[in-house]
Amino acid sequence: MAEAAAELLLAPGEELILASGSPRRRQLLKAAGIRFSWQTADVDEASRPGESAAELVQRLAASKARQVAAACPGRLVLGADTAVVLGGVIYGKPVDMADARAMLQALSGRSHQVLTGVCLVRQLPERGEVSRNWVCTTRVTFRTLTADDIEAYFRLVDPLDKAGAYGIQEHGDMIVAQVDGLLSNVIGLPVEELFSGTRASGMN
Repeated sequence: MAEAAAELLLAPGEELILASGSPRRRQLLKAAGIRFSWQTADVDEASRPGESAAELVQRLAASKARQVAAACPGRLVLGADTAVVLGGVIYGKPVDMADARAMLQALSGRSHQVLTGVCLVRQLPERGEVSRNWVCTTRVTFRTLTADDIEAYFRLVDPLDKAGAYGIQEHGDMIVAQVDGLLSNVIGLPVEELFSGTRASGMN
């Protein structure tokens, strides 16, 4: 990711606003030592005809961030959206347990991509919007899973609020064989990239 504009850096003592209700993203920011509050954004997450996975997650991350930033002028706002992609098919959150089982069966024994769109926005009265939007990609390879393996995993993890019906931070060793790239990205936010885009000297 390119060096962020000065307006997209957190000043010492400044609090970031996360435009998401995701508990996983909140946990990642907390563990990274970034001070933040959070507000949910009401955004239609359906993909558009012909839209690629990268375009989808970038658009949704930007929509979430801009919606919250419009109500919080001058504040630095972070939006994010994550998708699981296999063979050109985007796997979002399953609609029910049958859909969740079908997703893990499709991912079983194969490698897929996890894409997270990230958007930083600050609305400035004198300049308007200053923003940066990018996508982080991680490759995840699944173990070969039997129906019993999937049921055992679902007894421990609720898949219905997770893209691709799994959370690598929750008993991921049961289903995942290898991760190539940032693990934090698979959880929902590439905090290592975010540091280079938000942290100013002396921030804490």
